[in-house]
Amino acid sequence: MVLEGKRIILGVTGSIAAYKAAMVASRLTQSGALVDVIMTDAAQRFVTPLTFQSLTGRPVYTYTSMWTGPGEGLGSHIAHVALGHEADLLLIAPATANTMARIANGLADDLLSVTALAARCPILIAPAMDVGMYSAPATQANIEVLQARGVRFAGPMVGRMASGLEGLGRFIDPEEVVGHARWVLGENGPLHGRKVVVTAGPTREALDPVRFFSNQSSGRQGFALAQAAVDVGAEVVLIAGPVELPTPVGVERVNVETAREMEQAVLGHAAGDRPADVLIMSAAVADYRPGEAAGQKIKKSTGALSTELVPNPDILMSVADGENRPAVVVGFAAESQDLIANAQDKLARKKLDLIVANDITATDAGFAVDTNRVHFVAAESVEELPLMSKEAVAARVIEWVSERLAAL
Repeated sequence: MVLEGKRIILGVTGSIAAYKAAMVASRLTQSGALVDVIMTDAAQRFVTPLTFQSLTGRPVYTYTSMWTGPGEGLGSHIAHVALGHEADLLLIAPATANTMARIANGLADDLLSVTALAARCPILIAPAMDVGMYSAPATQANIEVLQARGVRFAGPMVGRMASGLEGLGRFIDPEEVVGHARWVLGENGPLHGRKVVVTAGPTREALDPVRFFSNQSSGRQGFALAQAAVDVGAEVVLIAGPVELPTPVGVERVNVETAREMEQAVLGHAAGDRPADVLIMSAAVADYRPGEAAGQKIKKSTGALSTELVPNPDILMSVADGENRPAVVVGFAAESQDLIANAQDKLARKKLDLIVANDITATDAGFAVDTNRVHFVAAESVEELPLMSKEAVAARVIEWVSERLAAL
């Protein structure tokens, strides 16, 4: 994962949203990052340094740290130089209007602002303030200055403020802050400059205005693939069926419902005027649809109900036979029997580079669970992977794709 082993400075300032920074610190630490927290004096009026030290297992730096030398693991430099030079990311969350003004104007009279001046890493700011403060001309001018210098912003969002007012200025969800950190840290990865299209979730085929045919796909594996591709710098388009999952930060999401809508989206984004380098078809696309959907709700009767099912388009075949086929095409195969043989047949028929095959009869893998047990089936080899999280499966798939692209 892109956060593993990364040194992140988390600057916490005097906003009521400071308590949410504890969740950011926890999530970053759980993801393997080394989180050094710098708290302003005002931040300590909302949350204590002990909170962050307990969550990160590392020292917390405050104003007095400017005069006491470097902390544990910071080498021989004074604190702000060591922190600013050794970090992979400076994340200020929440950032008040005052802190943004100080950094925009080069002030350096506390540890956080002087570290921002010394930093040689990307800076990411997640603002949090009342709507009037955020919309004030001075604040907007400071944001423009910071953006011109390459500072990235995460939020804010529209919502209810501590004052009771509603508007733009609310701190975004901590998980989304972490998503922005992943996006920034991964943007120069091995797939930088590459376009990756991922499909996810089920499709729905209408029987009448209230009923449809679908399947049990949750979309989790596809969304994990989109996140894993962002983590290594790819430009990602996620074509998603009807699932309610948060879009990974940095991903362009295209919502579709039917197989035919998904086909048009895939052909447009993966094999259109600007073809993708990679297409990963993890969506569980319906093979059939009703020949004609009823215009009105079908009323219940005592007799049997029948409808003609007609084949849906084979999206992978459409891509494989097209002129602008992506350099690498990956398919998924959910099978209930003859897993490897069926996957190898699909690989050959659809001219794929890789099939990720899983046995849907396994209770700990496949639909509606957080884990998966898959085989990588390529023309030259079959590799069985152990049971792992869908995020870990996604990372392995993207690693395979990166190696294949590099070899072309």
